[in-house]
Amino acid sequence: RVRGDAGQDPTEPPHSGAYPFPPVPDEPSIADLRSRLARAGVTPAALPLGVDIDAWLRRGPTPWDAFPDTTGAKCDAESVGIAAALAHPNVTLETGARVTRLEADAGGRIVAVDYRQGGTDRRLAPGLVILSAGAVNSAALLLGSGLANRSDQVGRNFMNHNCSAVLAVHPFRRNTAVYQKTLMVNDFYLTGGPDGAPLGNIQLLGRISGPILSATAGLPGPVAGWLSRHAIDFYAMSEDLPDPDSRVTLRGDRIVLDWRRSNWAAHAALVARLKAVLRRAGFPLVLSKPFDRRTPSHQCGTARMGTDPATSVVDPFCRSHDHPNLFVVDASFLPTSAAVNPALTIAAQALRAADHIRRKDLAA
Repeated sequence: RVRGDAGQDPTEPPHSGAYPFPPVPDEPSIADLRSRLARAGVTPAALPLGVDIDAWLRRGPTPWDAFPDTTGAKCDAESVGIAAALAHPNVTLETGARVTRLEADAGGRIVAVDYRQGGTDRRLAPGLVILSAGAVNSAALLLGSGLANRSDQVGRNFMNHNCSAVLAVHPFRRNTAVYQKTLMVNDFYLTGGPDGAPLGNIQLLGRISGPILSATAGLPGPVAGWLSRHAIDFYAMSEDLPDPDSRVTLRGDRIVLDWRRSNWAAHAALVARLKAVLRRAGFPLVLSKPFDRRTPSHQCGTARMGTDPATSVVDPFCRSHDHPNLFVVDASFLPTSAAVNPALTIAAQALRAADHIRRKDLAA
């Protein structure tokens, strides 16, 4: 169900095969934008997306970016993972449960998972533990359990992409697209900054509605509505570099996030380059707003992957160096954030780790 076309992006690295499905097609407003961007001197390419577009559109033309999906058409964790797993008779989903601690024996194996559910403390005795609570909560659970941290890297190298929303506005053209997020521009991904430094990725953002603009920018409702109707919304994204002092820690029962943003000059340069391109493409008004910690942008990196147990938390298959039956399979394992959406990469690594577990652990 992953859709894309690796041949459109000149910076695309080698693939073992083509995307299984063709790209989500552009709506008319975005097809026109694609032509304008090409004439402005950049190379628009299809944005890889995980969606069953035919199933989605059967319910009518509605956006799906930032919306929960109740139809199974969007490739989120529920529709492509949990729902399929629950079809097996030996799988049970415990809801309303919060894991509070993992416990290891003298040999390092995880022997207990403590959790609280409905006001009652409960305990499981697992054969394998796959921790997938996200970069912040996975790190917090490991820190609170005192596990997987002989490298002193758990919680460190927290990254969160440097991102900005950029609105390209034309007062006499309306954006009629329902789902506009179908193209990207990587002309500045590998170069474009001072001394040829990389800047990042540009892609379309899900439609920013009038109410969202009114709430976030403080604009009067009619002004925000007009702006939304006449804008095409972009998402500029630059790498946040790993820094061991950018980290998740615990203070009693509280999680403390000390994010040290990096590489901001490159991001500012990327936004400036994008604005110049959009003006050449015929948009007289271009607005931008950077995201801050209130808008989490792909949090990752707090249980980094590597081959050296002295400098990493998990191995290339996401197995803990310290605990042979513990795997951390979420954005925590990423050693760097790169400058693209990580969801499909995380999903691919999860499938790779699952195959490794099936062959090495479950077969035994």
